[in-house]
Amino acid sequence: MQEKKNILTYEGLRKYEDELHDLKVVKRQEVAQKIKEAREQGDLSENAEYDAAKDEQRDIEARIEELEKILKNAEVVVEDEVDLDKINIGCIVKILDVEYSEELDYKIVGSTEANSLKGKISNESPVGKALIGHKVGDTVEVETPAGVFAYKILEIQRSNVE
Repeated sequence: MQEKKNILTYEGLRKYEDELHDLKVVKRQEVAQKIKEAREQGDLSENAEYDAAKDEQRDIEARIEELEKILKNAEVVVEDEVDLDKINIGCIVKILDVEYSEELDYKIVGSTEANSLKGKISNESPVGKALIGHKVGDTVEVETPAGVFAYKILEIQRSNVE
């Protein structure tokens, strides 16, 4: 079975690569030093520092494995080539919430990069999925767990102009 592609923007790719490098080069060394120091204290059966360091080491290795898997299956969206005629991954869209007359800006990203607190919504989320492929001037109805919302698309722009 083929693994799911992780769609990333160039910014997301860089962020994951930097985190992976930091974990492999810096964090692994730090935790190895903590384990070494804890071992030197003697009896490991009641050594809280040793247990904490081993837990941290396990967490770091798990995150490294997760990042390597994301990057191995990464498909990078070239934001300079995003078609601005319709909404797609890698663009920023300005929409109007019809019910509340509120303008919202979202960057459409792959699911691994999504962060609603930073205005990055996944192409797989209800809103992201509904917006993909639509043009400026379209009104899109989105069915969410909180009900049906209508959004009018006001603007589509490249995300790398920020």
